[in-house]
Amino acid sequence: MNNLLQLHHISKSFGEIQSLVDVDFSVGYGEVVGLLGDNGAGKSTLIKIMTGYLSPDCGDIYWKDKKLENLTVDKSHKLGIEVVYQERALIDQQSIWKNIFIGRELTNSFGLLKSKKMKQETHNLMEQVGLTSKFVTPDNVVKTMSGGERQGIAISRALYFDAELIILDEPTMGLSLSETEKVLNFIESAKKAGKSCVFIDHNIFHVYPIVDRIVVLDRGQVTGQFMKDEITLNALISQLRYVARTGVLQ
Repeated sequence: MNNLLQLHHISKSFGEIQSLVDVDFSVGYGEVVGLLGDNGAGKSTLIKIMTGYLSPDCGDIYWKDKKLENLTVDKSHKLGIEVVYQERALIDQQSIWKNIFIGRELTNSFGLLKSKKMKQETHNLMEQVGLTSKFVTPDNVVKTMSGGERQGIAISRALYFDAELIILDEPTMGLSLSETEKVLNFIESAKKAGKSCVFIDHNIFHVYPIVDRIVVLDRGQVTGQFMKDEITLNALISQLRYVARTGVLQ
């Protein structure tokens, strides 16, 4: 499989704390990768390195087989890497369409906002991820939306700005079963649109249904990789329990 993003031999420490140790990680074109690990496993550090918030102490990062030097947040955005955080970084008092375009508003040659165009684009996006109904329009205020719907808005924003890689940081945290199902459907919509995704979570029951491949991170190290079609959910749970006890695969 060709890889969109590759990280080779990535290590990162904070003082005496070793957060990542010789990590190899990759995401293929159109692939959804589940990144599993308990708190303190190093998931957040790995995300920050992928997106340029942190620089690794050692190791290499490749985008479409080209080695990246001094990756920054701005560079990662320009490459097409977007993050949907569990905090759902949206402005509650603003409408959906304003949240979609915040900081990247469409304007005409006189610098005036193209509000009608942004509302139409928002409507198209909402239809694409299954977020529209007679009760939900681009003018809805975000604070009236459910947690799953807010995640859908954030995913829609990433799709509009042509993200090639969408990183989802525990997007189902604190959501009900029905809201979790909505988020998984949104991720499926992103995959159908040809996007690659990294789905970070600690709950295997949320990750397993939607991903193509699963990577397990434990105490800063990759302790297992599994193709979903080659392992059952029960077998995977057994492996994860063994890794949690021993730090290695069976």
